Amino acid sequence: MKYRTSLAALTVTALAATAQPALAEAPATIAYAQRAKGWEVVLTSGKVVKVPQALTEAPKDAVHEGARAPFLVSGDGRHLFYYRKKDGLFVQRTVHGKERVVAKSIKAYAIGEEWPVVAPDGSYVIMQTSGPGLSDFTDLRTRKTMGPPEKTDAWALLGFSPDGKRLLLSAERVVVFDRELRSRLRLKTRLSPSALAGDHTTAAVLVGKPEKYRQLRLLNLRTGRAGAVVNVKLPRGQYIDDVDFDRSERLVVRSKTATGVAVYQVSRKTGAVQPLKKIKRPNVATWVLPGDETYERWTEKRS
Repeated sequence: MKYRTSLAALTVTALAATAQPALAEAPATIAYAQRAKGWEVVLTSGKVVKVPQALTEAPKDAVHEGARAPFLVSGDGRHLFYYRKKDGLFVQRTVHGKERVVAKSIKAYAIGEEWPVVAPDGSYVIMQTSGPGLSDFTDLRTRKTMGPPEKTDAWALLGFSPDGKRLLLSAERVVVFDRELRSRLRLKTRLSPSALAGDHTTAAVLVGKPEKYRQLRLLNLRTGRAGAVVNVKLPRGQYIDDVDFDRSERLVVRSKTATGVAVYQVSRKTGAVQPLKKIKRPNVATWVLPGDETYERWTEKRS
């Protein structure tokens, strides 16, 4: 995957065996989203909240009629994003909050040509395009939408820092930008980072073959120095599907299991893993975990 997702919410979220009283749901936290007849979110309390306003597929006048419509949950599990049925605009809201249009330029017409990516705290949205490259950068705190930095769309999005204050992009160089798209660090390297730490300088680099990753190393984006390759001691048959840093500066990986997903804290020095969370996959065609990219192929149910 080009973009590695935020795992912060998964390290602190668990599904309760039974639903909790309504008071315990304020603020409501999302464990995952699922698509049945329509989109719905499953809260960490176990309660299921339907989202009938959300499109499940691109409308008839879209470039790719019938393509699956994106539905995203921010990494902290508090914000959901979707294209709404009444006008095709891309909106953000909390479970019990009001819809806010992200940017009027983001429309359901382009589903399948553009793919939104959301910051861990849900306060920033970047549109990937089939260009390839990036188009709109929207800061939901300031309600400002900007074009791609440095007047070029030839960027690949590698990730956000856990605090959402920095964006990690790559073109000819790997560059750390702030939310105003000002360059903060710039490094020419052959390595391909997949996650940015909270110090805004350390990046995680996956090592090995795509979809078979079991190794990683850390890269200092200021000095260009890369640490030794570390073997991540996952259970037999499991691989690194996502890597990230959480707000506590822990290095965290997510791995698909036979029944769902497991999340582990990883020792930066030894690769030893400590289980943090296990989530059982629901019996639906498509599910979305907090921090997922628009399309995560491995989450699709296979017959």
